[in-house]
Amino acid sequence: MISIVAQTNDNEIINNLTVEDLEKQEFSWVWVDFEAPTDNEIALLESHFHFHPLAVEDCMHDLQRPKMDYYENHSFFVIHAVSKEDLSKREIDIFLEENRIVTFHKHSSGSINSVFSLLNRIKNKKELDEYFVFHQLLDNVVDKYFPIVYDIEDHINELEDNTNRLSMEQLLDQLFDRRGELLKLRQTVHPMRDLLYRVLNTHHLEGIHERREYFVDIHDHLIKVADMIASNREMTQDIRDSYLSLNSHQTNKTMQVLTVISVIFMPLTFIVGVYGMNFTYMPELDAKYGYFIVWIIMIAVSVSMFFWFKKKGWFD
Repeated sequence: MISIVAQTNDNEIINNLTVEDLEKQEFSWVWVDFEAPTDNEIALLESHFHFHPLAVEDCMHDLQRPKMDYYENHSFFVIHAVSKEDLSKREIDIFLEENRIVTFHKHSSGSINSVFSLLNRIKNKKELDEYFVFHQLLDNVVDKYFPIVYDIEDHINELEDNTNRLSMEQLLDQLFDRRGELLKLRQTVHPMRDLLYRVLNTHHLEGIHERREYFVDIHDHLIKVADMIASNREMTQDIRDSYLSLNSHQTNKTMQVLTVISVIFMPLTFIVGVYGMNFTYMPELDAKYGYFIVWIIMIAVSVSMFFWFKKKGWFD
């Protein structure tokens, strides 16, 4: 599907144009959006808009790394949005040239729709041009990173407090899931940050230098998101180490108790083993109170060892 919005020389925004309409009337600037285009619509990128074949080929390949390429009459950008449902990347390709911007994406994009709506709401149409649209697209894509990071951060805080009383295994499973999500985001945010750095330092696009402070603001947002991701990954590592240390401590305490019990029963087992031997001549077997005397000895040994271990601090 192709959607076209343009601004006339009288600063009027016109929607629902067709490719043929662009030939019949002059506009101050035009935005053409390709959403999940057909093969015939894709062919227009070369036949009608005359974009470089290499740039068109990049549009066909999924998940190119965010980048910026210069050609004779236009510049080509690849940016990545993120799906909130599964944190998968959504590639948006942008062709930018004088008085025209063309976007290409294979999935529905909330950022694209938001900018379309914004153009119709702005009162001062004189400020609008292709670089304004380009800035708004980048800004919307980057701003949508923040709610995703905030949701992950909130979940990490819940795991730290363990408000849901989860078991150690469940906690670690969810913690590693969050670390995986943060890794996905980092693989998107860092290349986007590098792209914005290149955009800010390019000498090919005068329109960007005229709005430099706006693009610097986007770059600052990307730095902030990257720092939040790094901070949350460190937090997950600290929580993981704390859980593992706690689990190790609990295991050691359990082993300590079992060791004490085993040590107390060792002399008792020895005594029982001696008097459990089937020898005929064992003087103690004929003693009238031998059975009770052995019980008293075993109880005394057990109590003595218990207090000795307690004095040594084994039960602290």
